[in-house]
Amino acid sequence: MSKTYAGARLRRLREERGLSQAELARMLAISPSYLNQMEHDSRPLTVPVLLRLTEAFGVDPGFFSERDTARVLADLREALADEVGAARVSAAELSELASRLPGVANVLLDLGRRNQALAGRLAEAAELRGGGGTDLPRSPHEEIREFFYRRQNYLHEADLAAEELAAEIGVRPGEVVRALSARLTERHGIRLATASERPGGPGPGAPRGRPDRRPEGEGRAADTGRLHHYDREARVLYLSGRLRPGQQAFRMATQLALLEYGPEIDRLASEDYDEGSATWPLARIGVANYFAGALILPYRAFHTAAEEVRYDIERLTDRFGLGYETVCHRLSTLQRPRLRGVPFSFVRVDRAGNMSKRQSATGFHFSRAGGTCPLWNVYEAFAAPGRIHVQIAAMPDGQRYLWTARAVTRHRGGWGEPGKTFAIGLGCEIRHAGRLVYSDGLDLDNASAATPIGMGCRICERLDCPQRAVPPLGQPLAIDENSSTFVPYPVKGTPA
Repeated sequence: MSKTYAGARLRRLREERGLSQAELARMLAISPSYLNQMEHDSRPLTVPVLLRLTEAFGVDPGFFSERDTARVLADLREALADEVGAARVSAAELSELASRLPGVANVLLDLGRRNQALAGRLAEAAELRGGGGTDLPRSPHEEIREFFYRRQNYLHEADLAAEELAAEIGVRPGEVVRALSARLTERHGIRLATASERPGGPGPGAPRGRPDRRPEGEGRAADTGRLHHYDREARVLYLSGRLRPGQQAFRMATQLALLEYGPEIDRLASEDYDEGSATWPLARIGVANYFAGALILPYRAFHTAAEEVRYDIERLTDRFGLGYETVCHRLSTLQRPRLRGVPFSFVRVDRAGNMSKRQSATGFHFSRAGGTCPLWNVYEAFAAPGRIHVQIAAMPDGQRYLWTARAVTRHRGGWGEPGKTFAIGLGCEIRHAGRLVYSDGLDLDNASAATPIGMGCRICERLDCPQRAVPPLGQPLAIDENSSTFVPYPVKGTPA
């Protein structure tokens, strides 16, 4: 078992609680000098001390693991890729910074992201050729992904509140829609109705029995694409007839979240964004959606079921009557202290490699620039929709992951109507893989059997990868007009 050095986290925890070294040492039944050595990584955290810390502060033992360090280190490698490539910063220095000064590392990451955003604005402004586009904002949707990424895709207070509400109204498999409908009607006086799908018929904003006199630009044409609409004045929640029961339940639960958890949603959104910003309402929607997922899949019941079936995603979708993506996303949020599930990374990509969702409770790092790895099995899922693909993948740092991937398709209507297809990926570190049914029959101990992947060609450290799309940063290429190699961008000093 490897030793755990977590001096920076221990020191930060003590300072956040306003304790002196002597006070914390007394709580842990150790000497102040011994605590001082642990805070400076001269001594590792022992198991007895770790147990006392978890009891005293209510934190999970994983708080002191190297998982968070791996996340920060991967983020640093990407944010400072140019500096690392130019040999201005070494990989060892980045590792030291991530482990010993995580607060400073996070400040650097924030500065790096601002720099990337500024560079993106300047590039777009240049493309506009002086057309006045120098003040282009960073995508609010990208900021929302960062909002959940920073919180490891788990909102403790919202999750607890949703579970309490689920118990109060009687949310159980097979009875979710009934329970939500009763709550909306009895507590809030909201009537449920099915939005008409007839061309030219009344839209969700038009009460039944009265013609829709709204001008064409005020919703009539757009209503045919709406999946739900809440008419605040009429107190009617319209749900599209195209929605399956599980999808209806999610939108009903989202409306309940906004009605009953509104002030807390505002508070969480305001932690990172100003109320008047373009991102703030998106953050509110994101938190409300999180609450909805936790309401229709209450934590303890879902966690127990997941452990019982060894995280068999299809069995969970059958048991709870919800979609594949919804179940995968909820699995990635099972990070409650003292009742953690498998720490998953969750991703949704399209055929072109665009990543529309990415969340991680593990050390796995998703590149924010330069695309993802074509050797990753999430892209194989498009070749056989409906089938779950399994892969053991190894990152350049040697960390291995078990990944599952499956393609899901949604259609807006009948024949000729546009649809959308995504690959849903769910992965965990190899040390947790034995808890998953998908590990059966796999050699989890054979590191050489893993598929080597990377974080994206732009910053990938695998110099001998034949699939590389761009040259590695900061590496001199071996350019020879008299020879060629299978590797598209051979580097000087490496075997051909």
